[in-house]
Amino acid sequence: MNLLAFDTSTDTLSIAVQRGDATWEHSGPGGAQASATLLPAIRALLADAGLSFDTLDAVVFGRGPGSFTGLRTACSVAQGLAFGARGGAGVPVLPIDTLLALAEAARQAQGCTRVVAVLDARMDEVYTARFELQGDGQWLGEGDFGLCAPQAVHVPPGYTVAGNARAAYGERLAPQALHVSALPTATALLRLAPSRLAAGKGQPASEALPLYVRDKVAQTTAERMAAKHAAAAAPTQPSPAP
Repeated sequence: MNLLAFDTSTDTLSIAVQRGDATWEHSGPGGAQASATLLPAIRALLADAGLSFDTLDAVVFGRGPGSFTGLRTACSVAQGLAFGARGGAGVPVLPIDTLLALAEAARQAQGCTRVVAVLDARMDEVYTARFELQGDGQWLGEGDFGLCAPQAVHVPPGYTVAGNARAAYGERLAPQALHVSALPTATALLRLAPSRLAAGKGQPASEALPLYVRDKVAQTTAERMAAKHAAAAAPTQPSPAP
């Protein structure tokens, strides 16, 4: 299959193109820059792969949770490209949860098969979900995505914490657990895509919608100060003995 995948849910922009068994990748600054750089980077990567919008079979994107601006960018670009692909005939979109893509990225890089995926949600909170790899190679999600303070993340025995939140919250985030650094990547999306497309999970371009776990995107000054004082007053848990 010829697939285009991208994720703009974090501060890192990730794009990948699959042509048959070959893959081309691009990463760069995300955040506010993604809205300006995403389309030019997609065009350049498609050209490197010898593909065009008229030869794509589907557009895969990280639907969230993550940066509100990044998710809106991903959804609008996925929708526009899918509508216009193949000379206006259009192709399906495949939204994939970013925390699932994060778990898959941790599996590919570190061999993790039981993952607590955690992304920094800012505002002194994290997005989190648990996944376990099944014998058929598919991930099983355990419950809904959560939004909580970093110290409230529960890590069952045998699970690895994967994500980008340890750098921001340090020992407040599961100090007794094993941690690996990981982000949802476009190559992880490509690895997840074929089985989902084969199962009929591709959707019309109009269904390129974000997954929001939190409605409120900013704190008041008083809320920021209260969170800062609460973090300073929180007891520090000892690190595990070597």
